[in-house]
Amino acid sequence: MLTTLVLLQVVTIVTGVHVLRDDLNLSTLTSGPAPTTPTASPEETPPVPVVTAGPVLAQLPARAGDGPLPTKGTLTRQLTDALGDKALGDRVGAVVIDAATGERVFAADPETGIVPASTTKVVTCAAALAALGPDARLSTRVVDGASAGSIVLVGGGDTTLAGPSAKPGAYPRQPTLATLAARTAKALKARGTTKVTLSYDASLYTGPTRAPGWKPNYVPDGEVTPVHALTIDAGRQYPGHSRPRVSDPPRFAAVAFAALLRGHGIGVAGTMRPARAAPGAAELGRVESAPVYALVERALTYSDNDLAESLARQVAVKEGKPASFAGASDAVHTVLQRRGVAKGIEVHDGSGLSTRNRISADALARLIALTAGQPDLRALASGMPIAGFSGTLGNGRRFTGGDSKGQVGLVRAKTGTLNNVNTLAGLATTKDGRLVTFAFMADQVPSNAEPVLDRLAAIVARS
Repeated sequence: MLTTLVLLQVVTIVTGVHVLRDDLNLSTLTSGPAPTTPTASPEETPPVPVVTAGPVLAQLPARAGDGPLPTKGTLTRQLTDALGDKALGDRVGAVVIDAATGERVFAADPETGIVPASTTKVVTCAAALAALGPDARLSTRVVDGASAGSIVLVGGGDTTLAGPSAKPGAYPRQPTLATLAARTAKALKARGTTKVTLSYDASLYTGPTRAPGWKPNYVPDGEVTPVHALTIDAGRQYPGHSRPRVSDPPRFAAVAFAALLRGHGIGVAGTMRPARAAPGAAELGRVESAPVYALVERALTYSDNDLAESLARQVAVKEGKPASFAGASDAVHTVLQRRGVAKGIEVHDGSGLSTRNRISADALARLIALTAGQPDLRALASGMPIAGFSGTLGNGRRFTGGDSKGQVGLVRAKTGTLNNVNTLAGLATTKDGRLVTFAFMADQVPSNAEPVLDRLAAIVARS
């Protein structure tokens, strides 16, 4: 081995001397022809630049939102023709707004208050983001009760809390009652406690559990659960099935929690009753929801009525108003007023199930336009369904017509559907890169106007 190393060193030295003496270049060593012109030294070769996203986007002819506005005459003619479709009925509001300037690009009955259906969730979610902040979380806790050996399960309004029989759901990740039970049992055992009495506190929300304007069939049909601050699986008796909804969500959650505690070796005695937790009571366990921005995305993408109602109540709590339907409506209006977008908005619930809600197309489009300039509201845009791909626009029925399927993936919008009501509000980037928002709303629809609404949004996206 030593001899081999010595020979290698000798060869290397001899070769180096030969190269220096004969001025060999790379072509000589590789038996290739010598270059006819001098080769530039490495110092003369310009360095390869590291290209980042900024310079790349800067070279585009139009950055997102900065392209020219669509030709108003052409857009007006195309939208006006589509709005003449009899499927829309006799009462329609339509607006297209330039997100950068707030200028109306198109308008037809823009100020008329129309039943918004689930596009109400845009209003609710905007208020929740503005009032609570995108990173706030909802907590479900267990605290000490008033007497020795008593504990209280305290609801914080988190409808995403998963019960013991629920399977892991879609985004965002849900907190579980099982985790809360495990943490509580661990804390109790650390004290040497193995038997408790259990109460439950759902007093955070007040007032009627059904909103004015809700139809009697909404709860039996599984559209929504009566609103309570303590619930598991959004009040569904069987997770994954929209109905039946349980009649007493707080007690249902407490019974499930007691069973989980027993599974961890904690006996639960007596009859479970509602009770108010004492302020400052020692906490034994806690689980938290996903951040509000993720809850907003879920509420918009899946049109989650239960979550939307809870978010509206959370706005009331934050604003120091009663956490009731009336208090939530008042609080939402107050928050939007601070942002300068309350005009044209009258809501009586958070989900849009109430037939008493009235929102103008102009108000809805202007509210969505705020997402372009106010970072704390960006989850409004990211949560809206994508045409043909996600949520209520990805069900295989939307943007399938010959006049709209070409814009699949190019429109983000919230849908709204009630009897004789169809609405669609969202945003799109025009073919020249201009970000615009729109709202198309009809509340005297003879049967189904969804294909027409899709056509209207597609016209905007390809304008």
